[in-house]
Amino acid sequence: MSMNIPKIPLADWIESLEAWLETNLDPLFGAIRVVVGGTVGGLDTALNSVHPLLLIVIFTLLAWFIGRWRMAIFTAIGLLVIDNLGLWSQTMQTLALVLTAAIISVVIGVPIGILCARNNSVQKVVTPLLDFMQTMPAFVYLLPAVTFFSLGVVPGVISSIIFAIPPTIRLTNLGIRQVPAELVEAADAFGSTPSQKLFKLQLPIAMPTIMAGINQTIMLSLSMVVIASMIGAQGVGAYVYRAVTQGNTGVGFEAGLAIVILAIILDRLTQQVIRRTKTNG
Repeated sequence: MSMNIPKIPLADWIESLEAWLETNLDPLFGAIRVVVGGTVGGLDTALNSVHPLLLIVIFTLLAWFIGRWRMAIFTAIGLLVIDNLGLWSQTMQTLALVLTAAIISVVIGVPIGILCARNNSVQKVVTPLLDFMQTMPAFVYLLPAVTFFSLGVVPGVISSIIFAIPPTIRLTNLGIRQVPAELVEAADAFGSTPSQKLFKLQLPIAMPTIMAGINQTIMLSLSMVVIASMIGAQGVGAYVYRAVTQGNTGVGFEAGLAIVILAIILDRLTQQVIRRTKTNG
């Protein structure tokens, strides 16, 4: 037997809020559209303006410098396979999208994480928001993103940032809070200012944990590639989405393989950076 309790008009409230934001904050959304779109476009142009073989050599040398020779060999073979499949340009578009989302997530997420670590009240407010952002289905983020930024790569990046930023905030907060209390007390005893204590003690010690959060953010951004393609984001994700709608298994497998190769390269490189920061620490 159902109770005759009026339904909460949550959907109407959300629609009203969305309409109000669209009306009153359109200049802000326009500025975000220009910055994000320009960043993705600039990275895309830069990556695709270099000959694939030269860029493969550069990425291979970077992998060798950061990691080991095995990582360099995998990077070279993986990128050559992507080029051979005819997906080089699309993969660079995807890389531009992922790097933009990851950079913006770090620029926003690390300061918020620092603020959470230094203020328990802020942490109590931010933590439920992060829980909400991580548990909400990713497809839901596409609706307001399209409303505010129309179709294209910009709403794809924005939805990727919302979905991928929580690990950076959480692990920055965790890393700073895990700095031994005796070291913080020693810094205070020597008269360190809060900024000196943060940049010379807490951040260097917390860097491996922060890098682990950035690694997760990059992987989550990459996982949004296919979803973002549904609202006009270009790249390999568009090939996967097209293959799904057309039932073309072969094309979908090729595009999926390109995403897997890119994901492994980005993951291993950031993992090596984490190991180096731990060693240097």
